[in-house]
Amino acid sequence: MVSRRGGSAARRSRQEPGAAVAPSVASEPVDGGAAGASSLDRLIHERLRLGIVSALAANKSLAFTELRDLLQTSDGNLSVHARKLEDAGYISCDKGYEGRVPRTEFRLTAAGRIALTRYIAHMEAIISATRR
Repeated sequence: MVSRRGGSAARRSRQEPGAAVAPSVASEPVDGGAAGASSLDRLIHERLRLGIVSALAANKSLAFTELRDLLQTSDGNLSVHARKLEDAGYISCDKGYEGRVPRTEFRLTAAGRIALTRYIAHMEAIISATRR
């Protein structure tokens, strides 16, 4: 597969590929109250974006069509949400060709894996606090 980096030059110049992005979730345990829920990483908390990062965490990479079919969503919906995650540095998008057929492939970045791990820990802390 021949690969080229997709997206606009302006977006690429704002952030170098592989650059770490600080997740917006505090790494400290939460009390489970309203403040705990409000400090969730809102970027990942949205259902489809959580599905994208979760699927990519379980796979080395996924093609656009594989991810779309797995999440049972439309091309447009997946594109919009994937772009938000890409702009945040949580996923990378490689566009290329297999023969003459265009292929878009997504991977979870190190920053995305950290953000997902913190998000899961945060949710576990909220769940634990509500069970007390």
